[in-house]
Amino acid sequence: MNQQITKIRRKLIAELDKERYEHTLGVMYTAASMAMCHGEDVEQALLAGLLHDCAKCIPGENKIKMCEKYHLNVSEVERENPSLLHAKLGAFLAAKKYHVEDREVLCAIASHTTGRPHMTLLEKIIFIADYIEPGRRELPNMEEVRHLAFRDIDGCLLRILEDSLEYLNHLSKPIDPMTEKTYEYYKMKSEEK
Repeated sequence: MNQQITKIRRKLIAELDKERYEHTLGVMYTAASMAMCHGEDVEQALLAGLLHDCAKCIPGENKIKMCEKYHLNVSEVERENPSLLHAKLGAFLAAKKYHVEDREVLCAIASHTTGRPHMTLLEKIIFIADYIEPGRRELPNMEEVRHLAFRDIDGCLLRILEDSLEYLNHLSKPIDPMTEKTYEYYKMKSEEK
């Protein structure tokens, strides 16, 4: 696995801009730390963290064309905001271009932007690591969110979803329905405790 990660890093450094590559390394190492803390597979966390944004630097129009070419569904919200496609396209490229066969890793890449109900531990880790990695600009409640990431993973997930929806609503940005479904699911789960 480490050879695989080294090979992929060499490819990604040429494909991502400097900032995105730095962010990618931050997510990879944050995900590995969280995996150690929560008893998840560290190698899977490293790999998913490394590839989570592999499609991020592809221009929006190209993302749409690639999704159509490879028969990946594109919703109206994704057409309006093609940057949302980088997660599902990234999972596809992780399999096709980077030869990742691990379904859990591919699912973690695919759901890292919107989340989904019933996320696996690895999916939660990648979703959260993407939000809290050390190079990420300080967002409201970041200190609390980072604290929760290592103590209450579902509480952390819910807090990020809540803050993200509030932020998107405040800016009147389109919201992917999956983000709302994910929020509702984890909110209900939290109320059942």
